[in-house]
Amino acid sequence: MRHFAILAAVSLALGGVSFAHAADAPDTPAPAGVYKTDAGHRYITFSYLHLGMSHPSLRWRDWDATLNWDPAAPEKSTIEAVIDVNSIDTGVDALDKHLKSGDFFNAEKYPTITFKSTGIEKTGEDTGIMTGDLTIKDVTKPVTLNVTFNYGGKNPFGSGYKQGFDATGSLNRSDFGVDRFVPNVGDEIDFVISAEFKSEEADKK
Repeated sequence: MRHFAILAAVSLALGGVSFAHAADAPDTPAPAGVYKTDAGHRYITFSYLHLGMSHPSLRWRDWDATLNWDPAAPEKSTIEAVIDVNSIDTGVDALDKHLKSGDFFNAEKYPTITFKSTGIEKTGEDTGIMTGDLTIKDVTKPVTLNVTFNYGGKNPFGSGYKQGFDATGSLNRSDFGVDRFVPNVGDEIDFVISAEFKSEEADKK
């Protein structure tokens, strides 16, 4: 599972105002504070090898994350994310139902997947590595995310400030007790996260 959930991303806090990558560099960088995912612009997709034939593309429709941003020391920023397991979307109703069942995620007993960052290491002007704890079915394991900072500044279409990040990663689903049909259905999951975060101040106006 090369980039799953969450992570977060989950997992996206890394980027620093000091990163200079944004398509249009903001005149005013995003200040310190709490940022939450913009529900209209946040995506988690993941894929795996199916019977050696194809790589299905799945997504989580509903998830939220909170970023505590420290522009003076981006490595001290933190992020927490929660995914609604029942929001899994494969594009096939029968498969959605099966993945929610006890054979896989057991959504009735374990309705959420969570991620909490544990560290951030800056690797370039607009890139970094985020580590964190991912919990699926009450099993917690460390995961690593490769993060790219895209933007951090005033919201160009509203009040307050926004930040944007992309992240990728992988994991083995069997590590979390989601091992049905391994190895015929791939154990490794690749995931991609792309998300925009908005300042809490914007919601208060």
